[in-house]
Amino acid sequence: MTKKDINIIPRHVAIIMDGNGRWAKQRGVPRLKGHEEGTQSVEAVLRACKQAGIQYLTLYAFSTENWVRPPSEIKGLMRILAQFLKTRETDMLQEKIRLRAIGRLHDLPRPVRNELQRVMKATEHFTQRQLILALSYGARDEITQAVRAIARHVQDGKLAVRDINEALVARHLFAPDVPDPDLLIRTSGEMRLSNFMLWQASYTELYITETLWPDFRENAFAEALAAYARRRRRFGQVS
Repeated sequence: MTKKDINIIPRHVAIIMDGNGRWAKQRGVPRLKGHEEGTQSVEAVLRACKQAGIQYLTLYAFSTENWVRPPSEIKGLMRILAQFLKTRETDMLQEKIRLRAIGRLHDLPRPVRNELQRVMKATEHFTQRQLILALSYGARDEITQAVRAIARHVQDGKLAVRDINEALVARHLFAPDVPDPDLLIRTSGEMRLSNFMLWQASYTELYITETLWPDFRENAFAEALAAYARRRRRFGQVS
């Protein structure tokens, strides 16, 4: 990154961490090895975010659609998640990172859910840096739940239909206080959002890289930030 690039840093970066399976297949190792190596990329990006001064990092860790994967892979992914939470807790406390999670958290296995809630509780007073894990998450499900909540308010006579607007819908999303992502990175070269933050990403800058997630380290993240810095965000306005 150039000195000019450093002055244009996104406040919120979201990442679709894709390519763990392909990484493992290319090397002839089990898929779970790719997922395990992917946690090292999470560590690398967290370090890079600290260095760059990025306040919010949202990681698409497990989608609602991922539950159709083989039970053995799901079990392994949950084990990796629980291990990450245990090993990363001390660092998050020392670095004052608040851990949050969005999604259908009740779908997670109870031991994993308990560990997640414990670490979130231990870090909930931190405000400067936040790591948000999207777990059993789907954007359509998030929006559907928001609409249902609003419909209940209307049904109970607490809200008039004419008072429903975008701001009201946004307040009923999983993390309404978190600003929309400025930059969304997708690894592995796939050109789709995969049901991730569809509402929040309306004006988010997209960065697609062919790099597989286990290979995505500090240099790759710096390239994404440099590309973001060169763009002019118009938010629907003319240039």
